[in-house]
Amino acid sequence: MKTFALLVGLLAVASAEWIDIDWSKVRPIEEFDHYWARLPAELQIYRHMRPSARIVNGQEATPGQFPYQIALISEFIITSGLCGGSVLTNNYILTAAHCVVGTAGILATGGTAIIGAHNRDIQEASQQRIRFSGPGVIPHPQYDSTNLRNDIAVVRLDSPITFNDRVQPARLPARSDTRQFGGVLGTVSGFGRTSDASTATSSVVMYTTNPVMTNADCIAQWNTVLIQPQNVCMSGANGRSACNGDSGGPLAVQDGGSLQIGIVSFGSAAGCSIGMPSVYARVSFFLDFIEANSDFVASA
Repeated sequence: MKTFALLVGLLAVASAEWIDIDWSKVRPIEEFDHYWARLPAELQIYRHMRPSARIVNGQEATPGQFPYQIALISEFIITSGLCGGSVLTNNYILTAAHCVVGTAGILATGGTAIIGAHNRDIQEASQQRIRFSGPGVIPHPQYDSTNLRNDIAVVRLDSPITFNDRVQPARLPARSDTRQFGGVLGTVSGFGRTSDASTATSSVVMYTTNPVMTNADCIAQWNTVLIQPQNVCMSGANGRSACNGDSGGPLAVQDGGSLQIGIVSFGSAAGCSIGMPSVYARVSFFLDFIEANSDFVASA
C-alpha cells in the first residue's frame, strides 16, 4: 500500500469489550480444503494456483501507516481462518469472497474484525475488535471458487467502527476512474506469512511494494483463463508478494493519498517469493456490488 506518514496524537480507546483470540486455533484461510473440494478432475490444475498467503520480502509497517488495514477472523463450523480486509465505512468492511465462503458454499457463521492494530497479539489503545454475524456476510452472488471469479465480499459489523488517528476508511476509485494503473507502484499489506519457509503468520502489519502490471503483461505470466478485466496484478519481481493470510487485504497506490485498487485474491502455490505476479480483485470493477450491499457511496 501507500506510505502514510505516522499521525501523532491521542488515540481513542475502543469502547467495545476486548475480545480474546486463541491464535493457535486460527489458520490462514488458504490452508483450508474448501477451495479444492468442489473442483472436477480436469480442473485440479488449479491446486497449483492457491489463494495468496503472506507478505514476503517486505518490511514492518510503522504504527498507523495503513489505517484501513484489518485482520479478519472468519469462523466456520470447526475452525477459524485468518484473512486481511479493509475499512469500507464505519459499519462495513471489504474482503475477498474466499475468506468468508467455506465448503459447499457455506458462509462463515460469524467472526471478529481487528481494526487499528499494529501488533494483533497485544491490547493496543488504537485497536478495536468488533464481532460480525452470519447474516452480515455478503459475498458476491456470482463468486465462483473453481476459478476465483468475483472474489469479493462485504461484511456488516455488529457495531460501528470508531474512527481515530489509526483507523480510517480506505479511499476507493471514483466511477469515472478507468485507469489500469500499469507501471504505478503498488503496495500490499497484511498479517500473513513472511516466508515460504515458515508456516507462522505475522503478529505485526507487514507491507511490500512492486509495480502494478497491465493485464496484458500479467496474462503473459498467468493466462487468459485466470486473468480477466475484473483482476489487477502486482509484479512479483525480487520475490515481493502477498501470501498466505493476506487474502482479502488491500492493494493500494499513491494518488493524492492512498487509493485502494485491489483485494488480495490469489498467487502461485509454487511459492510466494518465486516471482509470479500476485492477483487481486479490481475494486473499480465491483463498485456496483459494493454500493448495493453496503452504505458506501462511490464518487462520481
